[in-house]
Amino acid sequence: MRIVSIGGKVNYYFTGILIILLVLFALLVPAYPDTTQTNVSGSNTAIEGGYDSTTTTTYQSGSESTSTTNNTTNSDIRSSPPQAAAPSYNSMTQDVCAVGISAGIQTFGIGVSGGKHVIDKNCERLKLARILNDFGMRVAAVAILCQDERVFESMIQAGTPCPISGKIGKDALALWTKYDHERPDYNTYVKRMKDREKKEKEIIKKTALAEKKRLEKEAKTTEEFEKADKQKAKEDLKNLKNVR
Repeated sequence: MRIVSIGGKVNYYFTGILIILLVLFALLVPAYPDTTQTNVSGSNTAIEGGYDSTTTTTYQSGSESTSTTNNTTNSDIRSSPPQAAAPSYNSMTQDVCAVGISAGIQTFGIGVSGGKHVIDKNCERLKLARILNDFGMRVAAVAILCQDERVFESMIQAGTPCPISGKIGKDALALWTKYDHERPDYNTYVKRMKDREKKEKEIIKKTALAEKKRLEKEAKTTEEFEKADKQKAKEDLKNLKNVR
């Protein structure tokens, strides 16, 4: 601050008045700050980058206030994979021997599903046998049922073999024995015959072993009897000598 002098002397009154005016001016005149605010954000649902907020306030007196905030938010949303739905296959009417099957498989990357109709052979066989029986063709109805190995085996077990080449009864059984490869249950039949043959060998072996034991026991008994007879003959001879 410059001090004013008049005529080479310091004017204290004027200087005091000037100081008072400067103080009043500083107190009464308001200060308007210079403020700058910047906000940067991502979407409302997820912020993948950073969030920066900067607030700077500059006052007229020369002071400055700065506030900086950095926020980072990572959102990782995982959902279950889609599921492969297997299609539904149904029979159109009750008189159709068809069965619907379907399947599906789903992985994280791809899903596959499919389906189709399958003919039920046993259902067709029953319907054909029923129709043939209605027409009076009983042997033919039995013959078509005998294409099932379960029916064929049960007929054999019952002593009423299935028809073959127009033959029934004992004549049919002779042909089935001769041409056994034509049997519907051929694999089961071959296995059964092998098992029976193995069982027969075991039975023969057991029978032979039992017969051998019986003969050995019988021979031992005979030997004991012979020994006893010889001993008795010696005693009789000795007694006869004593009598003389």
